[in-house]
Amino acid sequence: MKLARRKFLHLAAGAAALPVFSRTASALDYPTRPVRLIVGYAPGGVADIIGRITGQMLAERLGQQFIVENHAGAGSNLATVEVVRAQPDGYTLLGATASNSWNAAIYPNLGFDFIRDTSPVASTVRSFNVMVVNPSVPANNVAEFIAYAKSKPGKINMGSAGPGSSPHLYGELFKTMAGVELLTVHYRGAGPAYPDMLSGRVEVMFSSVVSAIGYIRSGQLRALAVTAAEPVALLPGLPPIGETVAGYEGTDWLGVVAPRNTPADIIERLNTAINAALADPGTKARLADLGAETFATTPARFGNYIAEYTQKWAKVIRAANIKAE
Repeated sequence: MKLARRKFLHLAAGAAALPVFSRTASALDYPTRPVRLIVGYAPGGVADIIGRITGQMLAERLGQQFIVENHAGAGSNLATVEVVRAQPDGYTLLGATASNSWNAAIYPNLGFDFIRDTSPVASTVRSFNVMVVNPSVPANNVAEFIAYAKSKPGKINMGSAGPGSSPHLYGELFKTMAGVELLTVHYRGAGPAYPDMLSGRVEVMFSSVVSAIGYIRSGQLRALAVTAAEPVALLPGLPPIGETVAGYEGTDWLGVVAPRNTPADIIERLNTAINAALADPGTKARLADLGAETFATTPARFGNYIAEYTQKWAKVIRAANIKAE
């Protein structure tokens, strides 16, 4: 009887430990199948480019495919809704951007709360934008562009990567602060806007450096200024817009979030892999060449950063009366 009792207690103890072991094993084994990384913008824009670099970094370190899917529309809200509604198992992630913070103030009825309904995984980069014009525009600096725009009120087309995107937000902020009237033309991402920029149908765009740098270097577009508060090494000699329009500044962030209630051990595994990649000198150089600064944090610090950034830009958006169209 004593032997049977000891056997029973041994089996019971093993059964009690099994759930803990299973959770640990699942974290150690994750991912066991391809992971979807959903990007809320069309191919060719900054979110897409950084999303693909992030997917590659994760695949190399976790030994599984991270498949980037572009679900463009509504300033990344369509993609966000899909991720918010997904199973919190680590197999559906969002390539989040500063637009997710801005949208809380830009859209009155999102149907979700980005901060409440997602779990921060890892930040990846911070970046700035660049004010570019078609070479046919008779302006070589911001002051000349403002004078040109004031001579043609409402007749100059300004490209946007969609309502609530950084080209839209930074452009609208410029219009308000510089006192110029530009006609905003929305596209489903930065990539689709470039054919019209290159042809001259759209004359100006506050584009991400990531997607514009090639056109600037080839001379197909002319860069006038950066949205950052200080000059940047990637574009030497190019001044900040704030030197002409006092107080103007715009920088944004990108990262990865998961559905709310995604297991903390899976989030930690993803965060560790991303941060290890961001620390690699080759990755730093690659991102710097695209105009992006590596931005590594813990999940908790990333969550706090998103909350503070959202609050800060909500004030700017409301003051400038920027709304979804």
